[in-house]
Amino acid sequence: MKPRILGALALVTVAAAAGAQERPAAEAAEPAAIVAGQRIERSAVDELVRAQLVEVRAREYQLRSKALDQLVAEALIAKEAAARGITVEALEKAEVETRVSVSDAEVRALYEANKGRLGARSEAEGLKKIRELVEEQRQNERRRAFAEELRAKYPVKVLLEPFRVPVEVGDAPVRGNPAAPVTVVEFSDFQCPFCERSRPTVARVREAYGDKVRWAFRHFPLGFHENAQKAGEAAACAGDQGRFWEMHDRLWATNSKLALSDLKADAAALGLDTAAFDRCLDSGRHADLVQRDQEAGAAYGVSGTPAFFVNGRPLVGAQPFEEFQKVIDDELQRQGAAARATASR
Repeated sequence: MKPRILGALALVTVAAAAGAQERPAAEAAEPAAIVAGQRIERSAVDELVRAQLVEVRAREYQLRSKALDQLVAEALIAKEAAARGITVEALEKAEVETRVSVSDAEVRALYEANKGRLGARSEAEGLKKIRELVEEQRQNERRRAFAEELRAKYPVKVLLEPFRVPVEVGDAPVRGNPAAPVTVVEFSDFQCPFCERSRPTVARVREAYGDKVRWAFRHFPLGFHENAQKAGEAAACAGDQGRFWEMHDRLWATNSKLALSDLKADAAALGLDTAAFDRCLDSGRHADLVQRDQEAGAAYGVSGTPAFFVNGRPLVGAQPFEEFQKVIDDELQRQGAAARATASR
C-alpha cells in the first residue's frame, strides 16, 4: 500500500501548490505591472490566457480529485481490514489478488499481437512482461471496484468542491426535462470531425440519464471550417420553425455535405417551409446569434470543439461515456446529499 499512498500524497502536494497560487482579493486588486505610469491590470493578463487558465484550473481539480479518491479508497480498505480483524495486506490478497486471473491463452494472444513492440526481449521475457502488465491492470480495476463496494458499506462524505465555470444557457435550444438536476451545455461546430465523433456518446448519455439531464447546444464555429458558420445559421433558421433539433441531428448525419445548397436540401428533406428557410439563411438573419455564442464560449475558456460543461464542470473534447458518467453521477450524488441535508434541518 505504501507506494500508492506516497503517489496520492504527491498528487495532493502538486494540487495544493497550484491552489496556493490563487490570489487573495487584496492582491488581485494590485496591477500586474505599471508601464510609464499606466497600469496593466491582472484581469487583463488573465483575459489573454483565459482558455489556458480554465484548463489549468480544471486540471488542478482533477489532480485533487484523483488523489482524494486514492486516499478514500485506502481509508476504506483499512477500515474493512480492521473490521475483519486482518491486515490490509491480507485483505488486499483476499479481495484483489486472488480474484484476478490471466490465462496462458490470453497472454499468448497479446504477445503475438504485440511482439513487434517488445524490442530485443526473448519470448519468455516478453510473455512474462505481458502477464505482469495485464495482472497489474486487472488488479487496479478490481481494487477500484472493491473500493466502490466499500463506499456503499461505509459513509463517505466528499467535501472537495469541483471547479465550475458559470456557463449560461441563455436562449440556447434545450432538449430534455426543463427541471433536470443536471444541465449539459455543449459548444460545437457542425463541421468538426471530433464533434461528429462524440454523437454516439451524447446519445448514450441522454438515453442513460433520461429526465435527469437536459442538453443545451451553443455554436462555436472554428475559423478553418468554411461551412461551419452557415451550418450553425441553418440550424437556427430551422429553429425559427420549431425544428432546431431535427436539423441539428440531420447536420451531424450529413456533415460532409454542408454547402449552402446542401443546407437548403436538408431543409426540404425535413419538410420545412423552404421559402422562409431560404430567406433566413440567405439574409444571414442568425449570423449574430452564432457569433454571440462563439464569443460567449471564448469567455468561458472554450478554444476548441467539442466543449461540454456539466453543471459548469468542463469536459473538453470527444470524451468517452465513462467521463460523462463520472461527472454526472457525482453531480446527482451531491444534489441528493444537499437535498437530504436540507430536509433534515
